[in-house]
Amino acid sequence: MTWLAVQTKPRQEQIAVDNLERQGFVVYYPRISKRKRLRGSWQMVTSALFPGYLFLQADLQQQDVSVVRSTVGVAKLVRFGTHLVPVPEEVIGFLQQHEDSQLQSRVDNEWPHKPGDRVEITEGPFAGLSGIYQVEKDDERIILLLDLLGRQSNITIERTSLGAVVEE
Repeated sequence: MTWLAVQTKPRQEQIAVDNLERQGFVVYYPRISKRKRLRGSWQMVTSALFPGYLFLQADLQQQDVSVVRSTVGVAKLVRFGTHLVPVPEEVIGFLQQHEDSQLQSRVDNEWPHKPGDRVEITEGPFAGLSGIYQVEKDDERIILLLDLLGRQSNITIERTSLGAVVEE
């Protein structure tokens, strides 16, 4: 059995997985769960670890992989020239070993803000201002350095009140 990389059509990874499995192929679609800000609040969102790609296991002696390229959701099999490129079993094993078994995805539970980042405040009395992320106070609150009335002050706010990192 050989693992092959499959390029999918944009945002059609799950459609390709369903159709390839229906044809009898073993498919591995690695995903990652990350914290993202959606509709004004932070949520855990699961998306493709490698957008536009998934992995297919096939016995090249027994199975005809030429049907893969005409499968709905699939763009093509990854090749170098005319040769299919096998993905090492160790790579697939590593990816599978590092995913959460219940979510079937890798979990990145980290907040996107790091000390020194200029971040936007989206809620509360300081909404619309930006400050410099200083340090995590506890799991739910952080300390920001904010310019208020011509002087810098440390304020403690809820982590969920932060928006995206502001590019300077």
